[in-house]
Amino acid sequence: MQSATTNRQFRLAARPVGIPKRSDWELTSETVPEPRDGEVLVELLYLSLDPAMRGWMNEGRSYVPPVKIGEVMRALGAGRVVAGRHPGFSVGDEVTGTLGVQEYACADGRELTKVDASKVPLTAYLGALGMTGLTAYFGLLDVGAARAGETVAVSGAAGAVGMIAGQIAKIGGCRVIGIAGGAEKCRYVVEELKFDAAIDYKSANVTAALREHAPHGIDVYFDNVGGEILDAALANLARHARVVICGAISQYNSTTGMRGPSNYMSLLVTRSRMQGFLVFDYAERYGEAVRTLAGWMAEGRLVSREDVVSGFATFPEALLKLFRGDNTGKLVLQVHDA
Repeated sequence: MQSATTNRQFRLAARPVGIPKRSDWELTSETVPEPRDGEVLVELLYLSLDPAMRGWMNEGRSYVPPVKIGEVMRALGAGRVVAGRHPGFSVGDEVTGTLGVQEYACADGRELTKVDASKVPLTAYLGALGMTGLTAYFGLLDVGAARAGETVAVSGAAGAVGMIAGQIAKIGGCRVIGIAGGAEKCRYVVEELKFDAAIDYKSANVTAALREHAPHGIDVYFDNVGGEILDAALANLARHARVVICGAISQYNSTTGMRGPSNYMSLLVTRSRMQGFLVFDYAERYGEAVRTLAGWMAEGRLVSREDVVSGFATFPEALLKLFRGDNTGKLVLQVHDA
């Protein structure tokens, strides 16, 4: 049994208006729980910080129920089994699952995934080998149906999903254009991720830059940000293009409602399609994707970067790095020492 007796948790205290603030959560403490039959107790080592968390805080219809006021904030996490009453897990096993923003979590063994962190860091299972990597894999290859020789543009290209989506496109023989914020992120996208080009949306006219880098149009646009950048991509589509709607981080904290694309008729003119998707729809194929992604990592064809912030109590401030664009790669909060 673990030595700690107190479990700190961040619970949702209020529905945010605009950008979340620390008072939208309450930091509480309770006794570390004891696992029941079929459960294991996990010591959280890392928490995944994702743009989707902002949507989970809102009341209203979505693909999952909203976090209720007073509930532990929903989050994916990775940790170590410290006690258990499930035959499939032993003390010391490393696992991932939806564990919440807390230091310890009792979880049904059926809802956990055992992982092997002997060859890649445990944080990779929250990034390239976790939900963000799976999202990029299925979004680009299944929804976007990217093919060798095509031109792929990716927004949020230095972020958790974008960096993997673009690399998968390169592996598949596509020409890849990344859109990111700032010179350093654009350097990272081209020099380290090996994209063919990068556009700094903070300093460039994105519509004109896409026209320059994709003179024959974009065949697949993988959208993580929405807003004006989505409009710019729609203005530069090739015929029969596929627009993959993965996220719209530029819109999540709006107090005036979502801003839709102003030139969606480009889809008609170019005979293109725009489709949203959820990675959960591909659950039966997770194993296939993880094996493929891990193989590419082992071969050095796919690289992963985790931006790790330390300190459980800094959760509210760490999450906001996403919405300021301060992170490069997958944003992760370290809860305990690994």
